Formats: sequence, C-alpha cells, structure tokens
Amino acid sequence: MAYTPHTEDERRSMLAAVGIRSLDDLYQAIPADVRFPDLELPDPVSELEIMQELQALSEANLDARHTACFLGAGAYNHFVPSVIDHMLRRGEFYTAYTPYQPEISQGTLQAIFEYQSLICNLTGMDVSNASHYDGATALAEAAILAYNHHRGKRTKIVLSPGIHPHYRQTVRTYMQGMGLQLAGDTAVGNDSAALAGLLDGDTLMVAVQYPDFFGRIEDFTALGKAAHAVGALLCVCVNPLALGLLKPPSEFDADVVVGDGQPLGIAISYGGPSLGHFTVKKDFVRKMAGRLVGETVDSQGRRGFVLTLSTREQHIKREKATSNICTNVALMALASAVYLSAMGRQGLRRVAELCYHKAHYAAKEIGALKGYALWNRGEFFHEFVVRCPKPVADINRFLLDEINTLGGYDLGQDYPELKDHMLLAVTEMNSKEQIDDLVAGLKEVAHG
Repeated sequence: MAYTPHTEDERRSMLAAVGIRSLDDLYQAIPADVRFPDLELPDPVSELEIMQELQALSEANLDARHTACFLGAGAYNHFVPSVIDHMLRRGEFYTAYTPYQPEISQGTLQAIFEYQSLICNLTGMDVSNASHYDGATALAEAAILAYNHHRGKRTKIVLSPGIHPHYRQTVRTYMQGMGLQLAGDTAVGNDSAALAGLLDGDTLMVAVQYPDFFGRIEDFTALGKAAHAVGALLCVCVNPLALGLLKPPSEFDADVVVGDGQPLGIAISYGGPSLGHFTVKKDFVRKMAGRLVGETVDSQGRRGFVLTLSTREQHIKREKATSNICTNVALMALASAVYLSAMGRQGLRRVAELCYHKAHYAAKEIGALKGYALWNRGEFFHEFVVRCPKPVADINRFLLDEINTLGGYDLGQDYPELKDHMLLAVTEMNSKEQIDDLVAGLKEVAHG
C-alpha cells in the first residue's frame, strides 16, 4: 500500500491555517520559468536493473582492495576487522541519536563512555569528549579552548609547519574575525627549538603534530616546559595508532591532545566520515567543546550513564558559546571503541610495529636507488619523504598505469620548497611483494 502522510481534509485544514487555497499558491513568489523545471529523468527501471547499473559503476572505481596503496597524508589504508561492522549493526546501539534523555539512550551513552575511556587510556590524558568530526576540527576546537582559557587576553597561536596543511587551514578559518595571529607555520619543519623561540607572553597555545605530517618523531617535553613557562598551552595532534608504539603525549605534559581517529578501525571511504579525538587535562574539562558522557547511579543504585558537565546550552549561546559544534560522530566513535577493544594493547602494538618496520624497509630500499634520496633525518613512523628525480605526478602516473600501484603524496602542492618530493605511507596492509614492486617501479621510471 502507498503511504499517505496526510489526508485531503488535513491538507485543506493546513492550507486554511496559512491563508491559501491550494499548494500551488505556496510557489507564487518563485518566478514561473524556474518554478517547475523539466528534470529530464530517465525512464523507471526495476530493482534488478538498477543494482546491475550501480554494480558496474562501483567496479569502475579504484580501491585499495585491488590496488597497492602507498598514499597516506592523513587517511590511511589499515585493516578493519569484520567484528566492527557486525557490532555497529547490533540493535543494542540503535537507541536515540541525541542522548539528552538518558532513560532511553543508555546504549549510545555507554558506547560513548567506553570510547572516552579507551582514548584517555591511549593518550594518557584525564578526560575525553565524545569526539569531533575529524582531526582538523578537533585542532581548531583546541585553539578555541585555549582562547577561552585566556579569556581573550592573548592573541598569538604558534602552529608547527609539521602539522597537516589542511588542519592548519581549518584553524585559520576558525580564527577569522577574532583578531588572532598565527605564527610558525611558514617553513618546513617541526623543530622544537625554533617553535620555542616564537613563544612569548602573548602566546595562548603552541601546537605540534606527533608523528608530524612527514612521519617524523620528536620528543616535545622541552617545548612543553617552554610553553608553560610563558603561560601558554601545549596541544599535540597525534596519530592514535602510533601510540601503540610511542610514548603518549601526556609525558610531554600536553594540555590538549587531538587527532584523527580514522586509523582506529574506520575505512578510508573517499576521505570520510571520520572522527576527531579530543582529550585534555582535568583542569580544562569545563572549557572542552563537545559532549561528555559520565558514569553515575540511579535511584536504585544501578550503574548508568548521562551527559555531564557540558550542557547543550553551552554550545548555543552565540558569542558566549565554547564551540560551534554541539554534536559528534557517535557511530565512528563506536567503531574506534570496538577496534581498540578487539585489538587490545598487544594487538595495537603489533600493528604499529608492522607499520614502523615495513616503512623502514621501504625507505632503505628506495634510498638506495640512483636518483632518489631520503629527506627524513632521524626516526619516523610509517610515513617518510623521498626526493625524486622527476615530477611526482609523472611518477605516480607511471606507477598506476604500469604496476597498478597508488604512489605517494606530492608535497609540492603544499610546500613549494619540497617540489619533486613524495610522501609515502606504508601500513600493515602493504606486503613485502608490494613494497618490492614499488621499488622496482621507482627504479624503472627513473631510468625511463
């Protein structure tokens, strides 16, 4: 049976309430020539036919399941255990999307609480919110937190050029009209000493990435001390998967730790959706943007979960609001919670070790090729930079056409001084055979 949302009597009653006689009268303000355009829709087809067409279209896409992928730069090809999809589809989690009524939202609230607990354990920080949209918005919200912490009396933010370019662009967008100045991100690097030299009494926050956009690993303990000496906050933007191997940012005395949770059980999916993890020291919990789920007991002493400390009204007070975002990506947070639970401490470390060692094997082999040179100095995680003998776009075209391989990211797009430099990402999904094929392809293109 066709679903009829309104009866004719109900329609007449509604039209009378707004003072018109017919639905056509609602459109009188729209010019007649654009009022009802001819959409030129194709003839209808059966479900069988449309599924065949959609399947054919999907098979024209390039995907990491059928193509070796060495492209990272913020979105990474990691293994996603099948348990994640199975858990996301369970009815226990199909409670209300907006959990303002805890008595009917315990599934969603508990899932978020477990996610928060796991992220705090991973980063070593005191409190986590229920997530932001992605790593870029999380970093921008960290800047807002620092601005509110200083009550608008400081105007300078120091951003490391080693932070993802898109993240820095998002911070600039957020800061428009606030009278703030950004410093530090005008040259390639993530050097603590150089950033510390930019700190002064007007600095509200210094932000770094760990590992940085180029894959490099640096200890920011000294920078944290320098920031706190002038009263500024230290924000560390971290790849959460790397924390399976590296020490947590809490050991740098970080005040805020943010990042993109995509490596934690979320598929690439054309770049989204993802989640932005956001953790802070307890001192900043009331200035933290987004939702926060807490554990409590009901009138009968039973364990329960509620939104706490940060009310919805905190985010809708116009210029007095602590954030422009009063929602979160709960389904992606659940996916990451399931991933961390399924992998466990040892599983996460194993994945991080595979990424680390495979990347170093690839770097060693590529660095030995004539015409190529490793740009990185010191330790790196699962990404590294290679200086190439030809334009990166030409090399990537050859790799795709000849050996069905997605090459690295062309850094010249964001860093003019790194023209002909390629950022390569190696994960647990890349086999030795794929890495050896990449090396052979790079060798061939250099002499072609």
